[in-house]
Amino acid sequence: MACSLLPLPDISRPLVLKLTSSPKLWTLLALRCPCHCKTKPSLTKAVYTQNLSLSLSLSTPKIDSDRDPISLLNDRILRDYTKRDASRTAMDSKEAEKYIQLVKEQQQRGLQKLKGDRQAKKVGGHSGSDNGSGSGFSYKVDPYSLRSGDYVVHKKVGIGRFVGIKFDVPKSSTQPIEYVFIEYADGMAKLPLTQASRLLYRYNLPNETKRPRTLSKLNDTTVWERRKTKGKVAIQKMVVDLMELYLHRLKQRRPPYPKSPAVAEFTAKFLFEPTPDQKQAFIDVEKDLTERETPMDRLICGDVGFGKTEVALRAIFCVVSVGKQAMVLAPTIVLAKQHFDVISERFSMYPDIKVGLMSRFQSKAEKEEHLDMIKNGQLDIIVGTHSLLGSRVVYNNLGLLVVDEEQRFGVKQKEKIASFKTSVDVLTLSATPIPRTLYLALTGFRDASLISTPPPERVPIKTHLSAYGKEKVISAIKYELDRGGQVFYVLPRIKGLEEVLEFLEQSFPNDEIAIAHGKQYSKQLEETMEKFAQGRADKEAHAHLFYPDKSLLSDQALERLAALEECRQLGQGFQLAERDMGIRGFGNIFGEQQTGDVGNVGIDLFFEMLFESLSKVEEHRIISVPYQSVQVDININPQLPSEYINHLENPMEIINEAEKAAEKEIWSLMQFTENLRRQYGKEPYSMEILLKKLYVRRMAADLGITRIYASGKMVG
Repeated sequence: MACSLLPLPDISRPLVLKLTSSPKLWTLLALRCPCHCKTKPSLTKAVYTQNLSLSLSLSTPKIDSDRDPISLLNDRILRDYTKRDASRTAMDSKEAEKYIQLVKEQQQRGLQKLKGDRQAKKVGGHSGSDNGSGSGFSYKVDPYSLRSGDYVVHKKVGIGRFVGIKFDVPKSSTQPIEYVFIEYADGMAKLPLTQASRLLYRYNLPNETKRPRTLSKLNDTTVWERRKTKGKVAIQKMVVDLMELYLHRLKQRRPPYPKSPAVAEFTAKFLFEPTPDQKQAFIDVEKDLTERETPMDRLICGDVGFGKTEVALRAIFCVVSVGKQAMVLAPTIVLAKQHFDVISERFSMYPDIKVGLMSRFQSKAEKEEHLDMIKNGQLDIIVGTHSLLGSRVVYNNLGLLVVDEEQRFGVKQKEKIASFKTSVDVLTLSATPIPRTLYLALTGFRDASLISTPPPERVPIKTHLSAYGKEKVISAIKYELDRGGQVFYVLPRIKGLEEVLEFLEQSFPNDEIAIAHGKQYSKQLEETMEKFAQGRADKEAHAHLFYPDKSLLSDQALERLAALEECRQLGQGFQLAERDMGIRGFGNIFGEQQTGDVGNVGIDLFFEMLFESLSKVEEHRIISVPYQSVQVDININPQLPSEYINHLENPMEIINEAEKAAEKEIWSLMQFTENLRRQYGKEPYSMEILLKKLYVRRMAADLGITRIYASGKMVG
């Protein structure tokens, strides 16, 4: 039999370990038969394993010495020790408790944000009906809020379709009471309203129309139980992933920024009266920077013109006033140029604070000059596009990263942005965040501030949705030109621009028309954008969104069109993002496709289970046990060949040294094994087995396992 063993990345601290990608590898010793037989081992202790799994064979034939399992394991231990940050200190039990408590508090705040007033029901007293969330909120749905046809989940029976609420007389009474009627695959169920209120959940978000694969059966709940179990497994993996993310983030340290009078002077220069939401965002960011020791990772969500930039400007001043650098990242050069102009104007009163723009419009010499200034700390605020994330850009003392519209960056850029979050403060600005960002914020795993109140002078953009027609296009453009305005005509791709230009020149021969796209020469593009950028005003703007024949569109595309039509008012960018999240389902919320996991049990039961698991997060912490307390009752005691015994100088002393090395730590055991091989060459198979038993026992101790035993083909 073969044992999948896990090298420990940092055995000096309590570990939170991941489930492996293979569902069969559930434990420290997840057995795999070398002949790939279908016998499934019985396991009595489930411990989450890391993706790093290594087969240490206890009975398979000896393999090539260069690639034997012990060598592979030692390589991984060595790699991990060399990668370890020398400044990383061990986390003792009390420190671990503190961080776990912080995570629990964070998820409770997230629960309140997530539920809000929707479906929020106070639970009497504090009797534990709060599903482990530690708050008075409940995920269960109010039957009166359901519409006929909505999909619901009964915790014990499964997924059904809500039909309605009707009065009926129960058998034991003459008085009619209200019943909730639910359709299942094999019949109709009726539940007293009070019972339904305790056991029913929504399957979807309120605006989501996704259908479950099948309805559950009333008379056979085995399929439902299996689906629920799959959901629990996915949730437990998710909890461990989130714990790793959060513990890593909470372990980062930087001194809080000072609350200096200079910051107050800077904020006093803001010419407008902040809205209530904006004031709260100012407070949130100020607390993140001046009262916390962990780097900020906050999302500021608000429509265009609602004041997100001022929130960022105050954060930038707080950071650069103490000698650190700030990077402002925008997805397009147009946005980057706008930010540069605003920042330059706002900081014009501070000659010691230097602002720079990295642009494709610059010459090679100008770019090199900027790179040197960034490296030497001569630029305090650097504005630009994804080029700021390149390997050639070396920061002198970066303290803050401001990201505008993160959802518009590519995958590689997002990964680079994520890498900054462990070392610097990060502020993300967005009108319509992507579902993953949005739900991480809503569930409390990312801090968020919502600015939904428009400034008094802000005029909403009027959105028009219609099927494409040349006459409609001409009419819309003519209206705008007649009132002295400018027009953007946007196509999804460069191909086709020339045909549109020809059509527009024929329709409006007396008006100046220009083309701009990313493959143009830098100077040409810059001149075009500079000419056009002078036309923004406080008039009511119009957005005409044209689509092809509706019969050619997918259901998702039609839903998105409906969402755009409904979310036209000021401040509804956030609601539009929520609708988009509902349309997409919950794919990529936590960085990988979770749609199937949520689909197994429905969204509200899934998140109730998630928060319940998070409330018991300390159960996922591994506490090591003394090496001597671990029993390895596997009846494999091979005899060393006589020629090997004669080859060794003192066999008993060597075996005792191996035991002492294993008792100390896995690093010592690895060093002992390497030294043994250097001195005496590759050991025979029987000695390899003895060493493997020591590795098994050492790692079991690190993972808190006190006994490993064999019974026939089973290991417990």
